[in-house]
Amino acid sequence: MPQWIQWVLIVAGLAVIALLARFIWQRTRLLRQQSQRNARTEAFQKQRRDQMIESVRVLAMSVEQDQVEYSEACLRIKGLLDHLAPELLEQSPYRIFQEMHDALEHMPTHQARQDTASHFIRKLDEQRFELEKTHADAIRRAATAIRYHQF
Repeated sequence: MPQWIQWVLIVAGLAVIALLARFIWQRTRLLRQQSQRNARTEAFQKQRRDQMIESVRVLAMSVEQDQVEYSEACLRIKGLLDHLAPELLEQSPYRIFQEMHDALEHMPTHQARQDTASHFIRKLDEQRFELEKTHADAIRRAATAIRYHQF
């Protein structure tokens, strides 16, 4: 084989090696970046979950100390449990949060409540207070249980 063909093949081989080395370097860099993004995402999700757990515990403590209306606490705890552990809403004693949500979901909130006639709001509030009174013991038991639940 002539010497010039050998040199062409050597140069071609070196070019292929260089291209493969660059490809490997780029892929390694991309994998490292992806790994860092995943780590940041996991850290953010863990922090968010920890904050939600803390919110559930604060709400539960507020119920135990009668610092919040039971209906409000049930709605908020139910919303948080939907993200943290939705299976708990089907278990006793936590089922009361779902039951209260279902009983209150037809009632207007926020701007819709402000736009509703005051006599209608009074009737709805009476219904809400009656629900709270009826389920007060179950709500307090569930609040105590959720406060000490290990998520």
